[in-house]
Order: sequence, then structure tokens, then C-alpha cells
Amino acid sequence: MARPLPLPPSASSLSASMRDLGYSLETAVADIIDNSISADATDIAVFCDLSRQAPTLVIIDNGKGMDGDTIVKAMRHGAANPRQVRSPRDLGRFGLGLKTASFSQCRRLTVVSSQNSVRCGAEWNLDLIDKEDDWILSVLDEQDIADLPFIEKLGVQGTIVIWRDLDRLFEDETSQKRDEIVNEKLDVLDRHISLVFHRFLSGELRGRKKIAIGINGHAVEPFDPFCRKSGSEMLPEEIVRIGSEAVHLQPYILPHHSRLSAKDFDYYQSRSDFISNQGAYIYRNGRLMAWGDWFRLIPKGEATKLARVQIDFPSTLDEMWTIDIKKSRARPPHSVRERLRQIIPRISGRSTTVHRGRGQKLFEEIQAPVWDRYSDHAGIRYSLNLNHPLVRAVSNRLDEEGAKGLKVLLDSIAYSLPVEMIYSDYSTQPRDVRNYPVEDDEVLARLRELRAILFGESTPQPEEFMNIIRSTRIFEDKMELVKRFVEEELA
Repeated sequence: MARPLPLPPSASSLSASMRDLGYSLETAVADIIDNSISADATDIAVFCDLSRQAPTLVIIDNGKGMDGDTIVKAMRHGAANPRQVRSPRDLGRFGLGLKTASFSQCRRLTVVSSQNSVRCGAEWNLDLIDKEDDWILSVLDEQDIADLPFIEKLGVQGTIVIWRDLDRLFEDETSQKRDEIVNEKLDVLDRHISLVFHRFLSGELRGRKKIAIGINGHAVEPFDPFCRKSGSEMLPEEIVRIGSEAVHLQPYILPHHSRLSAKDFDYYQSRSDFISNQGAYIYRNGRLMAWGDWFRLIPKGEATKLARVQIDFPSTLDEMWTIDIKKSRARPPHSVRERLRQIIPRISGRSTTVHRGRGQKLFEEIQAPVWDRYSDHAGIRYSLNLNHPLVRAVSNRLDEEGAKGLKVLLDSIAYSLPVEMIYSDYSTQPRDVRNYPVEDDEVLARLRELRAILFGESTPQPEEFMNIIRSTRIFEDKMELVKRFVEEELA
């Protein structure tokens, strides 16, 4: 008969292994913020102080706090069973996040909590664990707590998490280079938190108070990946039932970039890439877990670049979604994937319509566009419109041989159109693609040249001239100046 033999892991070896689960600074801090939100905190502050002799990073909240026994339990590895049913307000799962997230960035983790101004605390020190090869937790006394950095910021109610011996944060750099690295990481942290917790920061979650998060005194603003305040289109919601629980799928189609103000475009472009960030955005209890993926149902591309699907599921379905410890991965169960597969054609179709719609509208509104688009059995092709007034005006000034040469030139331009390069540039940086003059003096000079070529010394009808101007798209960003020119010159 087999003999049972208790075989606990080496504390030193296991703690070293737990440091390399793949956390970055932003995912580690987000894991700590999860605990603060679960404790009903409404104000969370992150401070990273490099000026101290021992650089420190702290996360402080005004949540409900913990007593001594609860802190010891929270510091235990595997403090909660991932299979237990959690409250819809709880963002945790494995009972490991506080420890694994912290150890990924530091060697010394201290937690102090306050309830009605009564403080208690405990500390893990990896150096002590390595020395003793045992899970030795230090329970702090009043003097230990009083000597801690930033402890004065802990209020009557709340918790402070202190990271010291930040051996992973600086990447072995020192002095100015070290500070540059940390500042870059803090900037990434700001952007990550603004996205992951955007529904908490904006106060849109039913039954939850709006929360505030700050980094070194700077308030983190929510970043809405669906651009809802900028005119996104909301398609009908889909609901998938899994047992007694409901998973909500809410599709959005982002507005074409031309509908965004310069300020809004710069804001969204600097924080996300439309191609890479298309896809499903998966939320567990309102917290963003994973995003930018179609789960191999369709490839990412131009057709779906404006499409996003907000998927909400409750924590009771955690096992079906294969949530990892870092809460950075979530894979939909079969029934959700199938429903997503069914609605993707509708979403991608609408995304394509919005993406291409502006160009199509331009073709329809202008009586004689510069370019013609043909779609037939031979495929799709573009050619210059030889009946455009500007082409006719130039051609009429040439003899027969010159007119033939002009036609050959225009055909050559049309056939050599660098479609691939235009596609690449326009899909990634649409606002940077400019083929028209920028300075006002140059615009006015071009307008006078255009008038002279088309009408010579005669005075054209303002409406006719404006239609030709719009068709060339030379003056796309200068239409106010164009209108003034037409009013003054053609009055």
C-alpha cells in the first residue's frame, strides 16, 4: 500500500519561480487595483518615489480595510479557492494576485490596513525566505508601521501596499537613464489603467460608485475604446445564455476618422491602433480582461478595422473563460464564439461601409469627379476621368498630337497608381496623407491658376467653380479660405 509522504515545495525556489509569471509593471499594478476596487475603494493613488535612498512604489486606497487576521489571510499564497463563488463586486479569483504581482516587481512586499484608525500590517521579504527556505511572514508592530514610507497618506479606513527593493523596475540602469525608464513605464501604466478600468473611472457601471485613480498626483482619465462620445454606431445587442447566466455582446462601429475632430483623432490615434485593436473587448464584472482579438474567427484587416464588440460576462463563468492569474487572457466558451461567428459578417459589413462610405459619398455628390471607379467582370480599377472640366480645358489648348500625348500621360498615371503604398499609409496614418497645399498664399495662387486654365478671362458661375474645386480635392483642408476667395473674386 502506498505510503503518503507530505512534500511541500521549497519556499526559496517556488518564490523565485513565481516572480516570472509574465507580469509587466502595468499588469502588476492593475492586479493590486483590483483588490482596492473589491474593497469598495473610491479613491486609489499610486506613488513612485525615486528620490528616496530606497526607491519605493506604493498603492493606497480608501477601501474598507482589513483587521490583523484578514491581512495574514490575504498574505497567504492561494488565499482563495478559484472555484468558490465570488461576489459580482469581487475582481479577484486565485488568491495569488497580491503576491505574484508584487514579487514580479519587488523583493519586499508590505501591506498595512486601517479600520477606524486601527492599523495592522505584515510583510513578505524574499531575502528572508531565501535565507530560511521557508514561508516566514513578518507581522508588524506599531513602530514598524510608523516607520514605513508614505504611511502618513493612509487614512482612517483603507489599505496601503508598499513595494521596496524594486530590482525589476530599473532594468539595472542607474542615474538619469534609470529615471527615464521608470517615467516611460509610468506613462504606459497610465494608459493601461485608463483603458482597463475605464468603466469604473467614468462611473458607468450600475451599482458601483465612480472611482478616481491617480499616479504621482496626476488623475488618470478614462479611455473609451468604443469612441462613444465621438459618434460611434451601436448595433443591436446579442445575449448568450449559459445556464442561468447571461453573456452580453454589444457591437460598435467606430466613426470614420474624418468625422473626428483633430483633438479627438490625435487622442485616439496616440493610444490605439485601429487595425491591431479591432475585435472583442472582454469584461469580467466591468473590468477589461483582454482585447484586440477575433479569436481566429476572421483575420484582422481593413474590412473590420472600425469594428469592436464589448463582451460582458460574470465571474461565475470564470472557468469557462480560462482566466489566467494575470487576468490578461480570456477565451470565450464555444457558445459565445459561435454567436460571435454569426454576427461578425454583419459587423464587418457595416465597418466596411463606414470606412469606404466617405469616398463613395464624394463620388456620388460630385457631378464630374477626377477619378472614375469601375467594377465589372475584369475586377475593380480606377482611371482618370477624361471628361473632367480641367482635363478638357487643358486638352482643348493642345493640338491633336498634344491631346493624344496628354491622354497617354493620364492613362500611365492611372495604371501606375501606387495602390499598395497608399493603402499602407492611409490605413495607419490617414491624417498624415496630404497631397494638397498647406500655406494660404499657395492655396490662393493655385486657385487663380485653376480659374485661369478653366475660364481664361471670363467670370465663372460660383457654384460651377466650387463643384470643380471640390472634385479636385486639392483644397480639402482649406475650404473656408476657398469660399472667401470665390465670394471676393467672383462677386
